[in-house]
Amino acid sequence: MKYLLEIWRQKDKDTEGSYRTYLYETESVSVTAAAALSELNERKVLTDTEGNASEKIRWECSCLQKKCGACAMLIDGKPRLACDARLSESKKERIRLEPLRKFPIIADLTVNREVIFDELKQMQLWSASDIYTDDRNNSIMYEASRCLECGCCLEVCPNFVPGGDFYGMSAMVPASRLIAVMKGKSGKQLRREYGRVITDGCGKSLACRNICPAGIDIEGLMARSNAAVLWGWIFGARDK
Repeated sequence: MKYLLEIWRQKDKDTEGSYRTYLYETESVSVTAAAALSELNERKVLTDTEGNASEKIRWECSCLQKKCGACAMLIDGKPRLACDARLSESKKERIRLEPLRKFPIIADLTVNREVIFDELKQMQLWSASDIYTDDRNNSIMYEASRCLECGCCLEVCPNFVPGGDFYGMSAMVPASRLIAVMKGKSGKQLRREYGRVITDGCGKSLACRNICPAGIDIEGLMARSNAAVLWGWIFGARDK
């Protein structure tokens, strides 16, 4: 099988970029975009279809097993993890790889997603004391813990703008872990902050619902957390 990988190339944030096309051949139907990028970079001389030599393609990866979220990028316009996107899924010869658009570009397919972690710090998503779970919230805690912070949900969100007042689902999901168990003064403070940066800004388009690479039940977590914020209920027990 032959694929023409149309890849966005940009030296750094201060230079203009463009698409360059590379021929990639494989006999396997299970080859992923991540595997193809790795093999392209292993070539002694990387040349595009016009015969021009180019530098190694800059992109991020770590686990290559859908565990870290580092390889998130746009594949034919859809935010996906490169390690989970098989080339054969496209059903066509030409496939476009480009960086996520909602974040500042670093180079080629890599972007700066620091805003995600900055927002988690601004929400103070940690507990100063021990937290105990029970059967009522164990499933919520587990579901929320699967978030990769990859940014795919933010890429499709019509309400999220980096640096804006709405933090998006990458903040909602980890927040739902603490909302499920934090009570007292700290719990009330978290719910107020959640209301300000999540509830008030979400347009409920649910564009993020089916985009999560980890398959997290974003809609379910949001419904529970919104109920806790609006009505003060902590999943079965009223927060006094």
